[in-house]
Amino acid sequence: MRTRLGAALAAAGFWTLPTLALASKEVAHLFGLQTHLEDARGVALTFDDGPHPQGTPAILDTLTQLGLRAAFFLTGEQVLRYPEVAREIAACGHTIGVHGHRHRLLTLRTPRATATDLRLACAAIEDAAGSTPGLYRPPYGVANPAVLLAARRAGLRPVLWARWGRDWERRASAASVAANASRGLRGGEILLLHDADHYAATGSWRATVAALPEIAKAVADAGLTFRALR
Repeated sequence: MRTRLGAALAAAGFWTLPTLALASKEVAHLFGLQTHLEDARGVALTFDDGPHPQGTPAILDTLTQLGLRAAFFLTGEQVLRYPEVAREIAACGHTIGVHGHRHRLLTLRTPRATATDLRLACAAIEDAAGSTPGLYRPPYGVANPAVLLAARRAGLRPVLWARWGRDWERRASAASVAANASRGLRGGEILLLHDADHYAATGSWRATVAALPEIAKAVADAGLTFRALR
């Protein structure tokens, strides 16, 4: 009985271990989850939850003004609503990744449902943006082996992040987002921000837009360089 219980607990631990990747570089490396760049002097900007009819264009305009490239992890259901915005992201030369079709916690879904979610998201992005995505970020940054297997079978490389701006919160401001994203910044880090408020506080993307120039200044002051995530 103890042997069977121990085996069950070990299996359960393995099944849930990838969810700890954000807290442990070792776990992230074990499961092939990217949280950092190989370039030790580079910093990558990433945006989740779009496209958004106001937030995404505002982010794109600001990135153009700053001369920066970023990666946008799009949700399929929003791409279907705003395909022209997805096309604009691609036209501006930014990387497009997959953030799932529905913004759901996939560890609570069956492997078949997870595979279907990814298939629908990829199809929506390919149809709207005219390119095949190669990167994947699970909703909430939470995954298990079934999620990672489905992503790899779809030809997607899982990418998480090293720090975030906490820009989804109702109390977020340009100052707080910039501070969270850049305080103690280190080379090689992948930054998580959001260009949409579909799954966050209404209008939260405005703080992100306003914070970008300060984040760019902090990166330059630290002697680091923005690198496009590919």
